[in-house]
Amino acid sequence: MKSELDKLRDRCAGRVVTRHDTEYDVLRSIWNGAIDRRPAVIVRCSGPEDVSAGVTFAREEGLEISVRGGGHGFGGSAVTDGGLMLDLSPLRLVDVDPATRSAVCCGGATWADVDAATQAHGLATPGGTISHTGIGGLTLGGGFGWLTRKHGLTIDNLESADLVLAGGEQVHASARDHPDLFWAVRGGGGNFGVVTAFTFRLHPVGPSVHVAVLFWEAERGREAAEVIDAAATNLPADAGVLIGFGMSAPPAPFVPEEHRLRPGHALIVAGFSTAERHEAVLDSIRRELEPLFEFVSPMPYTQLQSLLDESAPWGIAAYEKALDLPELTPEAMTAVCEQAAGKSSPLSFMPTFRLDGAFTAGDDDATAFGGSREPHYTMSVVGLTPDGGALDGEREWARSAWEALRPYARGTGTYVNFIADRDEDRVRASYGAKYDRLAAVKAAYDPDNVFHLNANVRPRPGRGEPPRP
Repeated sequence: MKSELDKLRDRCAGRVVTRHDTEYDVLRSIWNGAIDRRPAVIVRCSGPEDVSAGVTFAREEGLEISVRGGGHGFGGSAVTDGGLMLDLSPLRLVDVDPATRSAVCCGGATWADVDAATQAHGLATPGGTISHTGIGGLTLGGGFGWLTRKHGLTIDNLESADLVLAGGEQVHASARDHPDLFWAVRGGGGNFGVVTAFTFRLHPVGPSVHVAVLFWEAERGREAAEVIDAAATNLPADAGVLIGFGMSAPPAPFVPEEHRLRPGHALIVAGFSTAERHEAVLDSIRRELEPLFEFVSPMPYTQLQSLLDESAPWGIAAYEKALDLPELTPEAMTAVCEQAAGKSSPLSFMPTFRLDGAFTAGDDDATAFGGSREPHYTMSVVGLTPDGGALDGEREWARSAWEALRPYARGTGTYVNFIADRDEDRVRASYGAKYDRLAAVKAAYDPDNVFHLNANVRPRPGRGEPPRP
């Protein structure tokens, strides 16, 4: 293979790395420290041409392809054992046009990169809740965060995408160009090609927003769950919320020392209107059940976007299971509280997202996003530990809690970015009636299933034009 590697190096402007290079171990590492895979070749892509060269080389040599953007996925699909890893992380340029309120973002950018560039103009697009998450994986699966109640999913704000296909060709996908492909990449994951650039629609946001962290101890967990549910389902349109069921109080300066690492439930409320409107929301919550402690402050939008970074530090050993809940029934609340008590690591918890508001306004058929656009909760049961040896216990807890909560879920499908295990049945369930259309688009653009390290959609047998809606 050495001579072929030399040819690949000649065709790539970026660096081609193998296990003989000193930076190999650093470059193959990803966010989830429990993943330890060793690709045969890493291509540090400097542009779409390097991606094309890498895809062509991998296919000629019969190598499995993985795509690393931010490298933040729980399942570790960014890195392959013995194959070729396309490392997009050098591609982090974000070009903002404040006049058109749009941004072209290279495929290796993180949300920290996007937020820093767009906030320089008082603009933003819905992104994640951990700033070192890559934009690629999050966007392709749908994408939601603090702005979703106000501006919808990340894919609802995607104007176009530039991709390298399985044959090495470069294409531009939008409502006008390759509309079938554009439909599929908005929620269909990394099944259809390597996205080297995204163009997002932006909205006026910040620069300062209002943030509150309210925390109730586990002893009042059942009461707290009722209050949290009522608050999350009745928020004004200009607010966002994230729920931390089973969260241990962080060892942060704003937490009274006697309560640090105490188990309980947290409600984080982000307000994008006035301080008075935000305070009115908080007062309505306090009247129902006074928190054990709280933190309320204005902060830059970029700080909100990185607020939870320390809860998921780089290199943590991690595992997750997830499900969609149509509502938090009394029985579901009781089960959540019971299961939260079973974790061992103080970092493990059940992050829960309320999807409603502008999320429900999106045309369900306009994108490949899996699941319903009806208001609901998406709950992830996350096992996190800095000690990789302790992950087995947290994984067992996450699986057990997930099984206990399944009776209250809407089927076995969920947000595809939260499917860490390679589970074809759950992928099919998550996409529902859209799966067959996705399989047809897959057959048209990747008939050999070259891009399969993802929530994989298998190409429909036979080639041909994908069906139109």
